[in-house]
Amino acid sequence: MTIRLATLAVLAGFTLAACAPEVGSEAWCEQLSEKPKGDWSTNEATDYAKNCLFKSDESEESEEE
Repeated sequence: MTIRLATLAVLAGFTLAACAPEVGSEAWCEQLSEKPKGDWSTNEATDYAKNCLFKSDESEESEEE
C-alpha cells in the first residue's frame, strides 16, 4: 500500500511539473508578467530580469559582432 502511494505521489509530481512552462521561455515570461509583482519570489524576479528583460539586449549585441 505504501509503495502505491509513493508511486502515485511521484506520478502526480511529474504531471504537475509538466504543466508549468520552462523558466525563461516566452510563455513563462508572459505568465509572470500577468502575475502581480508583489507576489513574485526573489528567484522569480531574478529569473525574469535575466531571461525576459535582458534577453533581447544580449541577442542584439551578439548579432552586431
